[in-house]
Amino acid sequence: MVVKQHIAIICNYKLLENRIGGMDYFFWAFNKKCEEQNITVDWFFPNRATHGDYNTFNIIANLNTSIEASFINHIKNNKTHYTYVITHFVELCTSFHAEVKKILNTKIIAVDHNPRPLGGYPLVKQLKKRVKGYLYAKHIDQLIGVSDYTSHAILNDFGWFLKPKTKTIYNGVLIQDIIPKTTQRATLNPKFLVVSHLRFSKGIQDLIIAVSKLPQPLIKNLKIDVYGDGQYKTELLKLVTLHKLEFVFNFKGNSASLKSTYQHYDYMLQPTHMECFSLSILESLAANIPVITTPVGGNEEVITNGENGYIFKTKDIQALTVLLQSIITGEKQIKINTRDLIETKFSIDFMVEKHLNLLK
Repeated sequence: MVVKQHIAIICNYKLLENRIGGMDYFFWAFNKKCEEQNITVDWFFPNRATHGDYNTFNIIANLNTSIEASFINHIKNNKTHYTYVITHFVELCTSFHAEVKKILNTKIIAVDHNPRPLGGYPLVKQLKKRVKGYLYAKHIDQLIGVSDYTSHAILNDFGWFLKPKTKTIYNGVLIQDIIPKTTQRATLNPKFLVVSHLRFSKGIQDLIIAVSKLPQPLIKNLKIDVYGDGQYKTELLKLVTLHKLEFVFNFKGNSASLKSTYQHYDYMLQPTHMECFSLSILESLAANIPVITTPVGGNEEVITNGENGYIFKTKDIQALTVLLQSIITGEKQIKINTRDLIETKFSIDFMVEKHLNLLK
């Protein structure tokens, strides 16, 4: 007799109508594929939502407690048996996993989306993570990194004894909705965009200073549109004013139409200090827009320097200035169609298929 799959997915990911990101598209596609395969899914989010396909989800939410406490309370008070428990954006190797395993005695899959600090964790935190790995990793059946960088970080954090049950499943993007650039990229004075949450770790302050160091004739015709929002926006605006670059930087806030917006630019800038595996990089490349970024997280797993984008040393403002100058003057240019790589390796279809394979 075949046992019908009933899975719980616990996502410490707040659902926002004005922020529809790559993970939303993955959740929608994964849920749809589960329905087609007669797999029942209970979704545990911090909050409820009905935008997009969320109106078809069975969402269990509790704003008054943590996502972990909410799930523990649910399984203690309900008789549901889950064949799998899958976590996204939930801290790895904690007592939560031990308690879930004790109550349900089911398979637990933990997906790690979290970036690590540029210089690594302080020694005390490193030791605490190793202890947590020793105590609690045994309760997790499969650990998934969203890039090879993340998978390596899991082993480095919690212990290399976890290697047999750690694997990489790359995040992907919904390519069908991303309109690619079909016109030739501008050789001189190309148009740039930034797509990012506005926080210090994204390094946009480095970009502003790097632009201020360009020769004045190059700044005169330079335009950089910044899409995204966040608590660091006020500081960034102050920095723009300080360097008299108000005519260069245009902060456009969040946009629901980015998938059709990328095509109007020539390059994307992402001077980030820390990353896990950037969906905005994948989207930009899928739109045939090369990316200028740093070698953090999984960036170098998708960007090949000089081929589909450029890599510069993290926080190296002078290197970014030199790179920008060479692109603005046409000395450097990316000529290939950057969409091809995303179609063959980083689509949401591949991502969904590989996540479904975990349930077999």
